[in-house]
Order: sequence, then C-alpha cells, then structure tokens
Amino acid sequence: MAGPVSAPHLGGEGTPIDHAVCMRRFPAGALLSQRLAEGRLLPEHIDALALRLAQFHAAAPHAAPQSPFGSPASVESRLQAVLDQLAAQHADASPVGAWALARCAALHEVLAQRKADGAVREVHGDLHLANTVVLADGEVTAFDCIEFDPALRWIDVMEDIAFTCMDLKARGRPELAWRLLDAYLQHSGDHAGLQVLRFYEVGRALVRALVGQLTPPGGSAAAVDYLACARRLVQEGDRGPRLALTCGVSGSGKSVLAAQLLEVTGAVRLRSDVERKRLFGLAPLHRSREAGVDLYTAEATQRTFEQLRERAQRALQAGYPVIVDAAFLRRAERDRFRQLAGELGVPFVVFHCTAGLRTLRERVADRAAVGADPSEATPEVLARQLEQQEAPAADEGTWTLQVDTERSLDLAALSARWRDGSDAPACTA
Repeated sequence: MAGPVSAPHLGGEGTPIDHAVCMRRFPAGALLSQRLAEGRLLPEHIDALALRLAQFHAAAPHAAPQSPFGSPASVESRLQAVLDQLAAQHADASPVGAWALARCAALHEVLAQRKADGAVREVHGDLHLANTVVLADGEVTAFDCIEFDPALRWIDVMEDIAFTCMDLKARGRPELAWRLLDAYLQHSGDHAGLQVLRFYEVGRALVRALVGQLTPPGGSAAAVDYLACARRLVQEGDRGPRLALTCGVSGSGKSVLAAQLLEVTGAVRLRSDVERKRLFGLAPLHRSREAGVDLYTAEATQRTFEQLRERAQRALQAGYPVIVDAAFLRRAERDRFRQLAGELGVPFVVFHCTAGLRTLRERVADRAAVGADPSEATPEVLARQLEQQEAPAADEGTWTLQVDTERSLDLAALSARWRDGSDAPACTA
C-alpha cells in the first residue's frame, strides 16, 4: 500500500506505508487430516508426500557442527521439557516418558553421529497431518512450518518424517504410515535413520499429547489419543525383528507382494532395483540407458547384494522386520541372507513367487510400457532369468513359502507364517 496516508492506494509508485499479503485459501477438505477422516486419503497421496518430503530434506541446509541444534543434549532437553509439562496432566505418562529418556541416553552416540553425518537440517518441524495438504492442482505438500523457535525446525530429518508416520498410526492408519516410510526410504536412502525413528515417533506422540491438553474440546489434537499411540509405539518395538526374502523371476509378483506385506506387518523393505540405481547416483525411476550406465554387470550385482545385506543388517539391528525385495535367483545369494538371520538370531523365510509364463510376459511388457516402476526388466531379461534361475531346492523347503501370485493371497496367513516360522510349502487362498 503506497501514497499519502490520507489517500492510500494498492500498488503503484510512492513510498510504501504498509504491506498487504494476498493469501490463497486451500480447497475445502484439502488437509490430509480431513481427507483421512472422510476416507478420501489415497495411497497416491502418501507416495506424493513421501517424494516431496525426501526432495525437501535433501535440499535443506545442514546444521553447523558447532551449533547446538540436533545435539544429544538438545534432543534430551526438548524431551524433558515436554515430559515435565505432561506430568502435571498425565500421571500415567511416566512409563512412556521413562522409556523415551532411557532410549535417548542409549542413542547418545547415534544422535551425535547423525548430526556429524549431516542429518540435522532446517526442515519443517511440525509435520502432522493437519499441516499437510492436497492443492487444487493435485500437488501434495506441507505448510505452516515452525518459525518461532529455530531449535524446533533444525532437527534430524528422521524426526520430521517420524511426526507424519506417528500421526497416521495415531489416527488408526498404520498401513499408510508404513507405506509413507517405505516410499520415503526409497527416495532418501536414509536407512541409517531407522535407529532413531521409533524414539522420535514416541517423542512426537508425547508432544501431540501435550498439545491436546492445551487444545479446546473438539480440536483435532484433542480428538486423538496420542498418549495411547505412544504406548503402542513402545510395544511395537517389542515385537522383534525378522527377515524375509522374495524370490522369483521378473513379473512373478515379488514387489507387489512385498509392498502389501510391509503394510500389514510394519516392515522395512529393501528393493534391489532401487538400491542398484542408488549405487550409480540414479533416482528410483531414472532409466539407466538415459544415464549411459550398465547396472547389470557382475560387479554391479555383487555391490548391490552387499549393500542390501548391509542395510538389512542395520534395519534388523534397529528392531524392524525386513523384507529384501530382489529376485534371489541363485542359491548362494539366498544362503548369505539366511546366514545373516542366523547370526542375528531372527526368524527367516523366503517367499518364492511364481506365475504362469503368459502372465510373466504380460506383466513385464505392461510394466515396461508404463515406465512407472524402478524395475527395468524386459522380455529378454525374463527369458534369461528363466534359463538361469536356481529355484529353491528341497532342502530349502523348511524356510520357503511357495506363493502363486495368480491366486488370491491370504496376507494375514503369510505374515503369521513369517512371524512364527515356516514349515510348509504353500500359502495361498
């Protein structure tokens, strides 16, 4: 607004006397919290949000080593402040608070290393579902980041994504939380952050429980029992890690099965197609031919399986079930991961996925035509795999489940067999 005070006008020339902001209103019901409540939050919204957040975190500036942001002392101080305020309202918050403080102490070195590795960045800081939105053009993004206190937005990127995952779980949609995490990890590659994820989820649940106490009746934070969510998250960590492999040629349904199972079981997935590209600096959907690289040399394959094993071990040690989504067409590859499960003392199964030849060819051709999947398998690749595969032998039957992906699958039974161990050859319905 410019001009003399006696005759102000918008725009134009002259000395500004005030500034006006023109804001665009979100479409009605656009918040992800609203869409979830109304049954309109779709899997593609979750995938788009994961990509947006991974890109945002990758571009965010890093905290300086000498800054206090994200240090173990800073994390503990923030947590203690929340617990002190909660104690006046919730005596029953003490057990969860004690767990959180104990985990914070146990993770001291990990938190310090995360900061040294550049994981503490200037991010959003308040990523619950009421701060995320589907815009009129279909873009999914976040808004209303924390501005009043830098210490609340200069945090570990895994704490940022933990807030959204926690909120989905608190609102009764854990499968969407695991889908969000899966997509985020595929884009970010931050599997090292799994060491601190559950701790940050519990911490953010406690923050929202506190906010709920300060929210008028009927407010969104007050309507969700975040303290109960914090308790469930603690119990979630008691389930214990376990390891599963997929096995089968291209088009046999491995990745579809893995994606369905991770949502049901709360597992971390490691995709060979994604990790292979990551080794060459490629995004999941980047075509290797366009980049002029050969992803499928013997050396590249060896490096891929080494990376899968290293990341699987890290995720298992962080306490998560892990699904390694790869072809595993050779006995030696499967044996290396079975040995890892033995070393860590965790249950192990192989989901051997099969389908008829016509179905295999149709799936591979359809996927190649769409180009919206990390896999770059072609009909020629499928033909070579069929000739060279080493299907699970009879002595692998103890830990191998045969899964015909052309039939309806009982995911509950599959997940139970993984949890309890396998001793039978089939699990279809």
